[in-house]
Amino acid sequence: MTERGTPAEFARWVEPHLTVMTRYAGRQVAVADRDDVVQEALIRAWQRWSTYDEQRGAPAAWLIGILADRCRRHRTRRPLGSVVELVDTGGPASDPHDLDLERAVAGLSRRQRQAVDLHYFVGLDVAAVAEVMDCAPGTVKATLHQARARLRELLGDDDD
Repeated sequence: MTERGTPAEFARWVEPHLTVMTRYAGRQVAVADRDDVVQEALIRAWQRWSTYDEQRGAPAAWLIGILADRCRRHRTRRPLGSVVELVDTGGPASDPHDLDLERAVAGLSRRQRQAVDLHYFVGLDVAAVAEVMDCAPGTVKATLHQARARLRELLGDDDD
């Protein structure tokens, strides 16, 4: 079991997950609010750290779950047309088609958008996405499949 007690121990425990948390927050709220939302989530995580059970899942999924709740409660949504940072490239989007992709992703249902953001933009595996979304991995796979079909429809790519 993880040693829990001091702020320094908590900081060491959280540090490996800060990049993923920041990336997810950037997908959910305006860039200007991203760090504030991450900070709110870290405060909440610190307050609830004693409830974390490593037998129930990975720290990243637990932290992203708290962050997702903070993002839902936040008033300012991320404006459409923000720079997209894809996990594959590690850099900002430069292709004009990326704006089309952003608009298409915005056209997905809330659940599909969450699965797409967590899996494709944040880089969590299916099991971790399932932990965050509080569902079975098979449900995540089905949701991603449906989201990809909807994206093909929205982007006009239905050559399959």
